[in-house]
Amino acid sequence: MTSLAQVSETLPLTGERTAPGIWHENYWFARHDAAYRWITGNLAVGQGGRVLDAGCGEGYGAELLRLAGASSVIGLDYEDTTLRHVRRVYPQVNVARGNLVQTPFKDKAFTTITSLQTIEHLWEQPRFVAECARILAAQGVLVLSTPNRLTFPSGNLYHTRELTAAEFAELLEPHFEITQALGLHHGARLAEWEAQYDSCVDAQLATPHDQWDDNLTQLVRSTTYEDFEIRPGDLDESLDLIVVATTAG
Repeated sequence: MTSLAQVSETLPLTGERTAPGIWHENYWFARHDAAYRWITGNLAVGQGGRVLDAGCGEGYGAELLRLAGASSVIGLDYEDTTLRHVRRVYPQVNVARGNLVQTPFKDKAFTTITSLQTIEHLWEQPRFVAECARILAAQGVLVLSTPNRLTFPSGNLYHTRELTAAEFAELLEPHFEITQALGLHHGARLAEWEAQYDSCVDAQLATPHDQWDDNLTQLVRSTTYEDFEIRPGDLDESLDLIVVATTAG
């Protein structure tokens, strides 16, 4: 199992991304972390491939991909402040600055592309998918995740368009063949908490974190990636959608 070093420096919280090491963000960080852990545990990123983490944000995902054994990992993001942070905190991750719909890379440059919880932030989603197809090698693997519009709380100002499972598949179909369509769900511990106290997501959003009661505070502080399940089926009830795809044709 790969593990991240303790992060002592975090990016400012704006609502656009999450980061490790912030206790009241821990649920959201663990939810994102679960998807990267699924990738490193189930896909062959550690077999010497060249990996791009498109929209790398804080950098923890790119670092997990590197720790899984990829020969090269590049974290791509548009914001200089973010990339300077990645260089300082995860110095063995290569970084590049660029627009996700017009990247600086050659055709077929990567064997794996990951882009998790990113596509919902983009205005030109079809163009991004086409760009992924351009820079992905033959038999390469693309992994995307996004919040499920049917279950995700509305009102995130940083999201341009959230997707259902059907819309997600339709977006990829012109360029990719989807090999796995998966949903992220609460595991047993979170489900048991919600059976007693109701939605933990709604509870976190209802009041500022300094007003949370002890039950919610303890749950958030203790949540890890192991508290989530990623599986096929029940996609419309899932929290996040994850697709694994290869280039069509």
